[in-house]
Amino acid sequence: MKKEEKMKWGEHSAIFRRAVKMLFRLDRAFALCTIFNAFFGSVIQYVPIYFSAKLIDAIWTGAAKREIFFYIALTVGLTFLLNLLLTLCRVVENIKIANLYREWEWMYSKKEMEMEYSCIERREIVLLLERSRMESQTGYNLYYLYTSVRMLVQYITVIAASISLTASFFGVKAVPGSMKLALVAGLLATVLYGIYSTAKEEAINQEFWKQCVNLNILAEKYGICISDYSMGMDIRLYGMDEKIAGESLKTDMEFYGDYIKKDRKRLFLSLPSVVLSHLLRFGVYMILIMAVMKGTVSVGSIAKYVACIMLLLDAVSGLVSTFQRVFANNYYLKRFFSYFDIKNSMYQGSLTVEKRLDNEYYVEFKDVSFRYPDTQEYALNHVNVKFKVGEKLAVVGMNGSGKTTFIKLLCRLYDPTEGEILLNGVDIRKYDYDEYMSIFSVVFQDFTLFSFTVGQNVAAAKEYDRERARKVLERAGFGERLATMSAGTDTYLYKDYSEQGVEISGGEAQKIALARALYKDAPFIVLDEPTAALDPVSEYEVYSKFNELSGERTAIYISHRLASCRFCDNIVVFDAGRIVQYGTHKALLEEEGGKYHELWNAQAQYYVSGKEERAQSAQ
Repeated sequence: MKKEEKMKWGEHSAIFRRAVKMLFRLDRAFALCTIFNAFFGSVIQYVPIYFSAKLIDAIWTGAAKREIFFYIALTVGLTFLLNLLLTLCRVVENIKIANLYREWEWMYSKKEMEMEYSCIERREIVLLLERSRMESQTGYNLYYLYTSVRMLVQYITVIAASISLTASFFGVKAVPGSMKLALVAGLLATVLYGIYSTAKEEAINQEFWKQCVNLNILAEKYGICISDYSMGMDIRLYGMDEKIAGESLKTDMEFYGDYIKKDRKRLFLSLPSVVLSHLLRFGVYMILIMAVMKGTVSVGSIAKYVACIMLLLDAVSGLVSTFQRVFANNYYLKRFFSYFDIKNSMYQGSLTVEKRLDNEYYVEFKDVSFRYPDTQEYALNHVNVKFKVGEKLAVVGMNGSGKTTFIKLLCRLYDPTEGEILLNGVDIRKYDYDEYMSIFSVVFQDFTLFSFTVGQNVAAAKEYDRERARKVLERAGFGERLATMSAGTDTYLYKDYSEQGVEISGGEAQKIALARALYKDAPFIVLDEPTAALDPVSEYEVYSKFNELSGERTAIYISHRLASCRFCDNIVVFDAGRIVQYGTHKALLEEEGGKYHELWNAQAQYYVSGKEERAQSAQ
């Protein structure tokens, strides 16, 4: 795997500041609660340390009961009030964290919807997205960002409080300077080893997760195969259960085997820190006991100094470790931000689409060539065609001939590599993008229905006109099935979100997709092989009916089957990314050496009427 370039301090600082700003932007109340909890959560542990020392000294010196009870009341009262405040703030934080993750997920969703379509189809960007999500799930990116903010506030507070309570120790004359220096040396040795071990542990962690990227993605894909009920039939019919389960187990075992090796290395690195910490604690006790015996340090101070020095030691080590992990997390954040920094390079025009009463709209492909990103082969080569809005146009050809690419360019999901596409003589890139997109109703061959209600799928919206949705469903041939649904257009598709959800066939799904195109009521209706799940006769009937429904709107039919062609004003024939023929059904059929003649005759047997078919079967 490619080694990541080492970041400089300035870049680390910029990324962390950007990330903290993002945290506050996602949910300011959560960020403030996190800081508040970290601060008071650190302060609260010093209340019993300080007042307990006072209490012990008061008892040891025989102070009045009033003074003793005063210290007890302060210890209990302040601890109670701080704990109460802290509990309330933690409740708010726990509530807000759900909103934080929701906003975090919405960031991904919003970015995917705003990103240009070509990026969604690029494998390296898809892998970048999957890796970023996976790293979030394993504790980096956002998770470690707010954890590190909390820890930084916590450790800085502890260091400040510990120093203020232990500063007097170094002024005790009964403790030799050599012992004080030894104590400082012990503190430094423990901290320095902590820096070293944390750096090594984090390097081990980074290397492990870097090597496991593909394993994690693969494990997730196997999990989807196992849990997705729509794959259940194929798994059972073809006996793939053992294969999928076996590969999934193999992936998991490989992952956890490496995970155990990683943790063993980390364990051996952490052992010296534990030993040094306890040796230092022992040394502090011995120095303080000696000072108490000489009468220069009070008994209560032993507990205070030991507790504060140990907390100081842990805080300094923790602060250093947190900074190291912040630096490590910055590499993950850099990758995360690199995804969100992907720019939409499509030209964003501002012209409005002209509204003409005479309906005189012309679309022209002018010497258009196109190749997909990161490929050298052209999907379309020097395409030239012009048609009038209101015409019925069939786009035919074999699979891979360039038909769908032609439509993607027309709908501006991609921009041409060469040439231009004109609407009434104006390059379509100069029109406002959203407005231009709004003039198309498209049913692609790989359309998607969502696990929402039938009506919401048709309207592509949460709120919709139920009567209008019902009418377009009937026009699309879904009326009989709709009549069997007790909730009508409010019936859920599939069972992802409702136990009452219904399963539908491929043909029924295509009819709902057709109804969606009708509901939008756009000037352009594009059907990209939307009837592939239907038999040829049913396909012919759907096209026949849909041709009537399209009325004066432009209807573009794309298919490698030719049932739609008889209803069209003109036919465009694609072959190997080029337009090889253009004309009417009758004219093209008369060109015996042409591609259309070849395709038509190869499929003619499927286009006999139902009556003729039954007659032939009876003979």
